[in-house]
Amino acid sequence: MKHRFDLIIFDWDGTLINSIDWIAHCLQQAAIDCHCPMPETQAAKNVIGLSIHNAMYALFPDVDEPILKRLISRYGQHYFSKAMNHDDLFPGVYDMLMHLKDKGYQLAVATGKTRAGLTEALTATGTEHLFCATRCADETASKPDPRMLQEIISQTQTAKERVLMIGDSIYDLQMAVNASISSIAVSCGANSAASLLAYQPLLCLEQPTELLNII
Repeated sequence: MKHRFDLIIFDWDGTLINSIDWIAHCLQQAAIDCHCPMPETQAAKNVIGLSIHNAMYALFPDVDEPILKRLISRYGQHYFSKAMNHDDLFPGVYDMLMHLKDKGYQLAVATGKTRAGLTEALTATGTEHLFCATRCADETASKPDPRMLQEIISQTQTAKERVLMIGDSIYDLQMAVNASISSIAVSCGANSAASLLAYQPLLCLEQPTELLNII
């Protein structure tokens, strides 16, 4: 797989940063605040990767729009109550990104986060300078729609056969399938290896840093 790709597009939560448990907790707390049935932890994890609106609708399909907006608001308040820093990245991720960039790869992020959420995360972890392009769910279509990948590919002027998507959720891998690009799964985040392998990634890694042994 050496020299096969020029552009590597990473998901953020659960792929580069160890945030899945916190996001699931905040989704559960928002439900409690809004007097909605609290989702089981895995059910909460299963919607991570979608836009927050789509995630809440998937968890609470019967609520009306005002309650949905309140759920989203309460989730945001809980999520941003915790300061993030460089140590929240999975071990070795920062050095991996630096190494890949130094080797000449273009790096990008395609995330279900909002632009405000990603901006804060990039600043807090000191990683903003490593990525040539980023797309968030509130400025384009939510995963698994391929639009955010298509926009990154267009911005970087990269041939699709030279693009690799790295993600921890079924939405990441389905998005890659929908965009007709290659993918590698990581099982350190939202979904199990068995769930991820159903979308036929090239590989399923336990940790993102294993990528350094492959490309």
